Amino acid sequence: MQLRPKIRLPTLLIGVNLAVLIIAIVGIATVAISLLLELGDDQGLARVRQGVAIAQNDVKRSGNEVLTTAQLLAERPTLARLLQTNDQAALSTFLSQFQATSDLAGCAIYQDGQLLIAVGAEVPAMPALEDRALLLDGPLLRLAARVPLATDPSVIVAVWIELDQQYQAELSTILSLPVAIVPQQRLSNANDPLSQTQTAALNTNSTTDSYLRAQHQYIASAPLLASTGQPIGVVSVTLPDTQIRNSAQRLSEVLLTIALVGGVLAFGLNLLVGRYVGGPLRRLTKAAAQIGRGDLTTPVAPAKGVEVGTLAGTLEDMRQRLRGLTADLQRQQSEANAILAGIVEGVFTVDRDRRIRYLNQQAASMLGIEPEQAIGRFCGDVLQPQLIDGVRPCEQACPIIHARFRGQAQATEHLQLRDGRRRTVIITSSGDLEHNHVQVMRDETDIETSRRLRDTILATISHEFRTPLSAQLASLELLLDQLPQLSTAQIRQLIVSLQRGALRLTYLIDNLLESARIEAGQLTIRRSEIALDAVVEAAVELMLPLIQQRRQQVEVDLPYPLPNVAGDATRLTQVFVNLLANASKFSPPDSTIGIGGEVSAEHLQVWVEDEGPGMPPSPSESPFRLFVRGRNEPEQSGAGLGLWIVQSIIERHDGRIHVPARSLGTRIVIELPRGSDENFSR
Repeated sequence: MQLRPKIRLPTLLIGVNLAVLIIAIVGIATVAISLLLELGDDQGLARVRQGVAIAQNDVKRSGNEVLTTAQLLAERPTLARLLQTNDQAALSTFLSQFQATSDLAGCAIYQDGQLLIAVGAEVPAMPALEDRALLLDGPLLRLAARVPLATDPSVIVAVWIELDQQYQAELSTILSLPVAIVPQQRLSNANDPLSQTQTAALNTNSTTDSYLRAQHQYIASAPLLASTGQPIGVVSVTLPDTQIRNSAQRLSEVLLTIALVGGVLAFGLNLLVGRYVGGPLRRLTKAAAQIGRGDLTTPVAPAKGVEVGTLAGTLEDMRQRLRGLTADLQRQQSEANAILAGIVEGVFTVDRDRRIRYLNQQAASMLGIEPEQAIGRFCGDVLQPQLIDGVRPCEQACPIIHARFRGQAQATEHLQLRDGRRRTVIITSSGDLEHNHVQVMRDETDIETSRRLRDTILATISHEFRTPLSAQLASLELLLDQLPQLSTAQIRQLIVSLQRGALRLTYLIDNLLESARIEAGQLTIRRSEIALDAVVEAAVELMLPLIQQRRQQVEVDLPYPLPNVAGDATRLTQVFVNLLANASKFSPPDSTIGIGGEVSAEHLQVWVEDEGPGMPPSPSESPFRLFVRGRNEPEQSGAGLGLWIVQSIIERHDGRIHVPARSLGTRIVIELPRGSDENFSR
């Protein structure tokens, strides 16, 4: 049996391509002209729509920058100091310099709703809104922001920029298209087609586009909204139609020429070859489409013909390989996700523009956000690193930039979280991996805090113990060396000095032990009905040697009769010992320490006051925090435990402690709930 020779695919494809090409061009040549022109119009309109969307986003970005600039100005210590000294000349110079360096049209300071000072362009009418960027109406549109001063909320800082010709020229350079920002006032009486499309955007409060055939240009306009939500202007982007329509016209002429030449020749060939090749190719096309849609389970049927059969076999081999590779990729992705979810460190990736593309849950937890809130944002805006000399580290010391040249970089960052907490992290940046960088973020907050607390505790203990021990050692050496020659008064004086040193060591050790019990959660309160005046007397007796050493006096003036309180006498004695020690330490010699009190229907207040320099108010630091020491510490300072222990004990007695503001001296007030109405007999 003689086999029929098979037609080779190259010969078949040459004939089919010629036939299909010519017949297709003949059939669609006329329609293609109009379709290409319509397509050109659609492309032109799409380009201006995209341009106006980018322009809108740039205005919003500029608003965010204005708000950030206002916040930076409000946080400047120099501004707060100049406002406090009311130095108008220096304040005007400072604001002028800030305006010049920040490219602002102007800035102003308001106090209690009244304009205090302004520099730059005419001061716009500012709505009573804060902490956001506002688009202000007028002959020239402006972006403005109001932010309260960090140290005085009654003072409002306002800055603004103008959307003038320079701003429009910069935006046109970015888009490579002409951009115009037109206030509503300029559109009210305009009747030209360009202004009509801009007015339509204002009236519909939406983006409009149009092809102005007479002007030979495409235009898209979008409204700009004021703080009230009302449109007060438009931003427009235009594109000449010359390039798009000329290209479409030339392509249409080529298609028409080819159609006229090849139409007659291609028609017959397509009829002869279509049936022979069309069926197998359609089946292979369907199989390829299934593979393209991700269906790798349906096998590719074999086809007749050398080339088509080989193509079908190759397609089947490709399907099987893709199926295996897909399974491997899914397994590797699952392993990678499991690794990223299981490690302690936070991991995120950024692109060439340092925008976050991936963020694992550990990194999101460190930053106090959800992963989807960070995707697509600039990493510096998400991490919020602490400013260095008023500049964010992203500008000068970014590890991502360094890693591009060194292959790897590491930096320690102090982050400011959204809830106000600070976090210390070490960020390790990989080199450039296909225009992406992998960042590994390790939380060092607890380690850094523990290290500082450890160093503080060791330094404090060594200092505080050395002073009384040295004094005791000197007294003992003097007793050993000169005991036969010393008089009874001198021996008594040395023994009293030893007693005072022992009392001071006992006071320090008790505070250290008490702080350890509080930190370990082992502080227990044994409640019973006690007389608080007896507790005060016991504390005074314990501290009397140290108080007399500084030639100080204690005056007790408590109400009589004093109600009972329910509490632990030992712990409350320690409270008054710490308060008396604190008052004695900060009071000058030959001064008086007072103990007083008041009684209300439900509570009992007792305070300890001194004649020291006073405790200046500090909204950022509480005097009752652990290891916090006063700003005017005397030479023999404490470990920063006393007031923290006092607050812990008082809170466990369901009471509270506070320091009222005073012009001279310090008064620390504790408030305890009253016990039974029966008083102890004296």
